[in-house]
Amino acid sequence: MFTIKKQLSKLYTSSVLGNLSLTGAWVAILSARGYSLVEIGIAETVFHIISLIFEIPSGVLADVFGRKKMLIVSTVMRITGNIIMILSNNLFMVCMSIAFMALSYNFSSGSGDALAYDSLKLADMESKFEKYESNQLIIYRLCSGISTLCAGFALAIGHRIAYGTDIITGLIQIIILSSLREIQTVNPLKNTGGTIGKRLILCLKESFSFIMEIRKVMGLMLCNSFVGAVDILLLFFLQAKLPEKGIPEWYLGLALLFMEMGGIAGSKLILKLSKLSYKWIFAISSALVLTGFLAEHSPLYGVMALGGFIAAVGDDALQVRTNTILQSMFPSEQRATLTSVESFSFSVIMIVLSPLAGFVFTYW
Repeated sequence: MFTIKKQLSKLYTSSVLGNLSLTGAWVAILSARGYSLVEIGIAETVFHIISLIFEIPSGVLADVFGRKKMLIVSTVMRITGNIIMILSNNLFMVCMSIAFMALSYNFSSGSGDALAYDSLKLADMESKFEKYESNQLIIYRLCSGISTLCAGFALAIGHRIAYGTDIITGLIQIIILSSLREIQTVNPLKNTGGTIGKRLILCLKESFSFIMEIRKVMGLMLCNSFVGAVDILLLFFLQAKLPEKGIPEWYLGLALLFMEMGGIAGSKLILKLSKLSYKWIFAISSALVLTGFLAEHSPLYGVMALGGFIAAVGDDALQVRTNTILQSMFPSEQRATLTSVESFSFSVIMIVLSPLAGFVFTYW
């Protein structure tokens, strides 16, 4: 029997298993294995290229064939990537593993939110989606912080055992995902005649027609993606800048965890601001991220870490509110596709801003 509480609990559990990992600090693991920063950069580039290419197609597949199925495919992709990484002994195999990790991210990014929203819609509880989205971001931030703290342990036990634990959690995750209920929407695409390719193309065309018809959707996506990209780049570069400012090595992990906690604070805070208009939320969030950016230029590592915390507050508050508004606007039959379009816009902005941010954070 379907109950919304059990459905959401399984989605939360799956998120914990998918985000909590001993291999979160994969850059440090590859570095310890003897790979140069240039080689690690190549692997990072492979991740972004694969993500960019397959982000929207993965959403289309979820809408046509089912969100639950694509979540399981996502986990299978991650397990495959872990196996390849365990067996890897050269850069090519490392890049192949990273490519499967990127595909895992693609197949889960739109499917999870789409399944959650339509589950809540079935139970006439769409108003609870903002709380769900808040909880998911809290899980992501908390698991990311813990995974960062586990970097030293992962290096101590070796990359093979570390990635092996990910395989075990992946298998458990598949069992949980298999028990989810697929929410059947009134989707004419599933009854469309013709080849699978034609059904996929039709879904994609209708999704973009929706965006062109309602321009506000793309505006919300771009605003949210830009603020999020600035925050993520800030936190990324602070990993390198904090040691330069003299933070003790044993405090670095705690400082990074502290900054992740800012996202948790933002995710909880936004739930108490339900009556505040989106324009005000965007303005306040942008100001908080800008404050974090300015704090990065402080000579005091404590102020820099506080700036990272403040920026994360603004980023996740805006993320929760934006996703809630967008999901309420998306048609159910194209929900995963349109959610993937949002992720795609974020990737494009990241590609544009990353080299610029490297210059700004280094020389400004």
